Amino acid sequence: MASLRSELPRDPETLQAMLIARDAEIERLRQIIKELQRHRFGRCAETLPEDQLLLALEEAEQVEAAGFAASEENAPATKAERVAKRRANRGTLPAHLPRIETVVDIESDVCPCCSGRLHRIGEDVAERLDIVPAQFRVLVVRRPKYACRSCEDVVVQAPAPARLIEGGIPTEATVAQVLVSKYADHLPLYRQAQIYARQGVTLDRSTLADWVGRAAFLLRPVHERMLAVLKASPKLFADETTAPVLDPGRGQTKTGQLFAYARDDRPWGGADPPAVAYVYAPDRKGERPIAHLEGFAGILQVDGYGGYKTLAGRNAVSLAFCWAHVRRRFYELAQTGPAPIASEALLRIAELYRVEADIRGRPPEERRDARQQRSKPIIDALEPWLRQKLALISQKTKLAEAIRYALSRWAGLCLFLDDGRIELDNNIVERSIRPLALTRKNALFAGSDGGAEHWAVIASLVETCKLNGIDPQAYLTETITRIVNGHPNSRIDVLMPWAYPAKPVLSDVA
Repeated sequence: MASLRSELPRDPETLQAMLIARDAEIERLRQIIKELQRHRFGRCAETLPEDQLLLALEEAEQVEAAGFAASEENAPATKAERVAKRRANRGTLPAHLPRIETVVDIESDVCPCCSGRLHRIGEDVAERLDIVPAQFRVLVVRRPKYACRSCEDVVVQAPAPARLIEGGIPTEATVAQVLVSKYADHLPLYRQAQIYARQGVTLDRSTLADWVGRAAFLLRPVHERMLAVLKASPKLFADETTAPVLDPGRGQTKTGQLFAYARDDRPWGGADPPAVAYVYAPDRKGERPIAHLEGFAGILQVDGYGGYKTLAGRNAVSLAFCWAHVRRRFYELAQTGPAPIASEALLRIAELYRVEADIRGRPPEERRDARQQRSKPIIDALEPWLRQKLALISQKTKLAEAIRYALSRWAGLCLFLDDGRIELDNNIVERSIRPLALTRKNALFAGSDGGAEHWAVIASLVETCKLNGIDPQAYLTETITRIVNGHPNSRIDVLMPWAYPAKPVLSDVA
């Protein structure tokens, strides 16, 4: 404390300015924490985009780091203390990274005290993370030609290795890099072309687009098979989002739809790997999910979109509705001012989520038993309470709309009570929609219906890789290489992202 007091300025005006700046920074950090809490625990409509929150945190952390650096200049003891703390908390770097060692040794082994010979008693080892910028290289394939001295017309040469782009310059790994940059890192092709140009490699955006189109065409059977595998599951999540598509005839964009069908059984310990398949449609008609999910029979967890009701009426499909969508409507009312009925509804729904937090990861039977004991009484009390409040208020209000929204879907909202595999909400598939929104934000629109279909194919494989902890670039490189080299369609299941090995051997891919 004494050292801290000695560093403070003695001028009252300077001290006052420091206090004002500190209070403003504290208030800003408090606001960031509140928004992070909304982002972590709130519903989709109540959250801020994650990138905005991260940007605010980055700036706060930068300001803090600059303040530490300034204070350390005149306080060696403080600097030494923070360096020691940093060394203790930084962890270890991954063992698989290559190590390049540098020995920093003394100039002379003569003792500075007695001029005797020094002997080595140990060493200090420090590891730092280094990055080498992406490096382009050229793979040269030489195919010698052979002729017979006796036979004039005989020329023998090994066949050229198969390529994704016949006559083109990219390897399959290069194409995979372009795909991952576009659909996982959300970098439009023109930005990628600019990045490559900085390293002296001139690749036109249209050339990159040609590579993406050919790769998407090649990977369509994998996407189709993955969707078929999902449709064989007993339970799926479904959601949809807009996909702006350029409409050349009108000189503007039209609004297509990307439907997402996801499986994630991890909350109840299911053995099937998580996956998501996107399907593009030019509109949002109810016939679209009917066509996409032809042959599916089971539980479909959805939001309030009416097209799924049509599906349930035609197929052997049970609809489980989303409590997050119900809660969202009451939340919007409670945020605008005093709303005792909406606030009470939120408190009752929050009790359901507390139960879910306690049983997450347990087997379905345990989840069902816990819900019957703890959640069912909440549900049994909530329905008559909503009907009672609905009878007391004007039927034209937003509150009445929110109550009717819940009551009209009550059977589907209660389905989770009798089946431990069903989640309380549809957030699993909504999280799978967010990467599409980032790509849409950066690319603005797809160039055509075909481009939107390519988007669905590649994004399905990339996001399923991410769900399974697989490197999408390594997966796409190997999968494209296998297909180009004639991988049989009868063994397409080994090309599914979840079948990809954790540490593959790519002997045929440089």
